[in-house]
Amino acid sequence: MAAISYVYTISLVSQILGEDEDWLQELSITMDPEDGRLYVLGMNDGTLTAFTEFGIENLRDSIIATRESMEEK
Repeated sequence: MAAISYVYTISLVSQILGEDEDWLQELSITMDPEDGRLYVLGMNDGTLTAFTEFGIENLRDSIIATRESMEEK
């Protein structure tokens, strides 16, 4: 497996997927680095949530599963 050379910020992922950033943040909270969700550290202890391409795929799957479970109710 090739090393990860870049990640996508959650802001960019929300634009790519056409979804609300806050909702994606909540949806991804249980994802681990192995799932493709990472933290990018910044100044003054600031952090950004970011995703690998694999993470975006996992997030898409979570969106589909969440919407399907909402429709069942």
